[in-house]
Amino acid sequence: MKKISILAVSIIAVSTLLSFQQQPKFDVKASIARGKEVYTAYCISCHMEQGEGIEDIYPPLAKSDYLMADKIRSIKQVLYGVNGEIRVNGKTYNGDMTGFDMTDQEVSDVLNYVRNSFGNKGGAVTPEEVKASRK
Repeated sequence: MKKISILAVSIIAVSTLLSFQQQPKFDVKASIARGKEVYTAYCISCHMEQGEGIEDIYPPLAKSDYLMADKIRSIKQVLYGVNGEIRVNGKTYNGDMTGFDMTDQEVSDVLNYVRNSFGNKGGAVTPEEVKASRK
């Protein structure tokens, strides 16, 4: 009886410890790799291969102060688009960008790619942050 009680307590203790283990960390490198494919499919025609944009028409993503200034704004712009004036690297752009019908994972991936490419260095954008930013 005593052995059964000790065994039961041991099983409960191990189960409790396992339930408190952290979830695997978000894999930014894998997200960036997937994001390059999303960028190629959705963004490259306007923002170009190296994120340089098209002068006076499409703003650059390369070394972009605007992109890096507000992660949540960037999430919402990928989801819902943007129109009107924006100022990027000291230059004003006044155009339209359509929103994209992407999954939370795709938005996370493409933003991780552009925020960590073309001379940019940014923190991770997680699918959970994208989900929380949806209307």
